[in-house]
Amino acid sequence: MAEEFVIKSPAIEDKINQLLPSQGGFQPGVDFSASTMVIPIVDLTETAEGSSLRVDLQSAISHNQANVFSVTNAKTTVINTTGYWRLIGAAGVNNDATTGGECNIIINDGTTDKIVWGLKNTVALTNNLPSLNVDYIFFLGAGDSLIVESDNTESHFVGSIRQLADLSGNLVSPT
Repeated sequence: MAEEFVIKSPAIEDKINQLLPSQGGFQPGVDFSASTMVIPIVDLTETAEGSSLRVDLQSAISHNQANVFSVTNAKTTVINTTGYWRLIGAAGVNNDATTGGECNIIINDGTTDKIVWGLKNTVALTNNLPSLNVDYIFFLGAGDSLIVESDNTESHFVGSIRQLADLSGNLVSPT
């Protein structure tokens, strides 16, 4: 048989007040009690949301959905559809001792470019090639575009992008 006992904890009372404001929180004269009875909790959230995949598996890149890009000495819009997108890739920027170089990820709202990630090389050494892998999730609202930029022939950005969820947050599972 389960045993009931009273809990006297200011920290728990404060948390109840924070989490349950519509219940009036923890009021004076009311005891917070607990039971030794074990009640199993089954989390059906993923299935109820229409997905049976774990979040890490749901964000996988697939052959069918990978929108690949390779950008050298250009500024290229890689996606302009609303929603949540995962971009993975690598950027390399060589400095040929006469000019610097850079690669950028840009979000454009239809008017203004905003660099949200960049790799720049200003060290004047021949065959100085820093490179970085990228793996980011982006949100694009109405009118937004995701742009990848390489500013010269010695800068390269390659990768792929895939939609994870639509504008409302409905998951797009890999196919």
